[in-house]
Amino acid sequence: MTDRPESGGGPLVPVPLARGRHAAVVAPHHLATAAGLSVLRAGGTAVDAAIATNAALAVVMPSSCGIGGDAFWLIWDAATRRQHALNGSGRAPAGADAAGLRARGLRTMPLRGPLSVTIPGAVRSWGDAHARFGRLSRGDVLAPAIELAEGGFPAWDGFIDAVDRTCLIVSKQLGRDAPFGAYYQAGGRSWRPGELVRFPTLGATLRRLAEDGFDSFYDGDLGERQAHFLAESGGPHTAADFRDHTSTWGEPISTTYRGVTVTTHPPNSSGIVALELLNILSASGDAPDPASFGPDRDGQGRAVADPSWIHRAIEAAKLAMADRDAYLTDPEFREVPVARLLDPGYATDLARRIVPGRASEPVAATNPPGGGTVYLAVVDAEGNAVSLIESNYMDFGSGLVDPETGIHYQNRGSYCSLDPEHANVLAPRKRTLHTLLPGMLFRAGQPGRPWVVAGSMGGDAQPQVHAQLVSALVDGGLDIRTAVSMPRWFVEPERHFAPPTALRIEPRFAPGLLEALAAMGHDVRPGAPFDSNLGHEHAIELVAGGPSADGGSVAAATDPRSAGLPAVW
Repeated sequence: MTDRPESGGGPLVPVPLARGRHAAVVAPHHLATAAGLSVLRAGGTAVDAAIATNAALAVVMPSSCGIGGDAFWLIWDAATRRQHALNGSGRAPAGADAAGLRARGLRTMPLRGPLSVTIPGAVRSWGDAHARFGRLSRGDVLAPAIELAEGGFPAWDGFIDAVDRTCLIVSKQLGRDAPFGAYYQAGGRSWRPGELVRFPTLGATLRRLAEDGFDSFYDGDLGERQAHFLAESGGPHTAADFRDHTSTWGEPISTTYRGVTVTTHPPNSSGIVALELLNILSASGDAPDPASFGPDRDGQGRAVADPSWIHRAIEAAKLAMADRDAYLTDPEFREVPVARLLDPGYATDLARRIVPGRASEPVAATNPPGGGTVYLAVVDAEGNAVSLIESNYMDFGSGLVDPETGIHYQNRGSYCSLDPEHANVLAPRKRTLHTLLPGMLFRAGQPGRPWVVAGSMGGDAQPQVHAQLVSALVDGGLDIRTAVSMPRWFVEPERHFAPPTALRIEPRFAPGLLEALAAMGHDVRPGAPFDSNLGHEHAIELVAGGPSADGGSVAAATDPRSAGLPAVW
């Protein structure tokens, strides 16, 4: 019997919609949702379970996330009926020097290696969220991840493929003596499916965080060890860069899409891109008729059947991405005109640029494409909710892993520009533009609590995938399982700094739709059915007010393009 792929090759079973009375967890790997649910059953809060889920993902999905990465949170506090945004993204080291890199002949930031590493922000955000909204001890919260790291987890196809692929890249870009292959491969060979993978030094680091506190990641000898490792690797990082790093609490930003309030994290997150895209769609004409969300090609699900609606959405995405490149950065260094970008009048002006039936030639991108991310969501029995996205950026990030600590580092710094006039130019202690965005939806019939908690991984595709989910739920009136399973698309540059014209699209749309888009001038690039490269969107619905309401419950769905399964209680 031939092994079937575990991600990216289509769902192995019909995508389940899990319903529960008390709580729910969604994430792109089933071992992680199991970890989160175990914490909820033990009396943990949504924040406790989110940290447990994220930590487990850092072990079993290291290609997409890790404790050397960044995070963005939306936290719904049911007691105060207030939503909080927590920015857990890292900053460039104080020694970052765009002019110096230009003087060395660099025109763009390196994609891999020490210069691409910003200070990891995720673990500091774990500590800040736990201190404010946690209930269980750090040991209880991190216990599932520690067990997975020390006791082992079964190698799965997505992990095996990512390790083998990245080994070749790292060997070519960082040299054959880079420790990546020795750390992640099975004695110099590929892992066999089901073979136990253990990361004992990562487990020891997680155990240390449980015992000494999340801040110990940045302070004392662990922070000094990280700075030393990165400096020895060729980076400008110092112990002070780690010690001085802080998270930032803030207020979510929002828009209203056909009566539904859509919230997300403010800049430097790309949440504003999704909101602007939805605003342009609202201003571009009537909503699609629910009947236009018809059967997909195989008759197994639903798909948008109106090519003119997809055309409008593609063109809206091009316009929103151009504004992202022009304005989005760390607002502590340069003003991001959030109010103007989300103004309905501005959306109307942009919508007038969309020509029905004809694809535009957008301006060239000024930010590089790429992505490697996990999205997770949790709702607990008290009605608290977390929407959390965490990332290394590209597969395994920078390619740097410290065998002594098991920490591998993101390459978010590669997203910075070296152009001194660019909004996202590299600067000391500056956060870069992030593709990451968590989301929540609120509707008038369910005041005072979220309706849906949802988000997507997928690099530049994230705002586009998330907007398609919102449209499916609001315009199509679909349930969350159907909405996350629908065939999707996104537009991106074919290569670095090219115009975003390559339309990546699944072939599961109704016959003739892809041809209709091509006839409009779109550069249609069909992929595989349920291609994981088109992002993973997961969602939890608070049904009839959710667990804290009389007669309420939860429904949860994970994306069939992932290795996730929803977990409910």
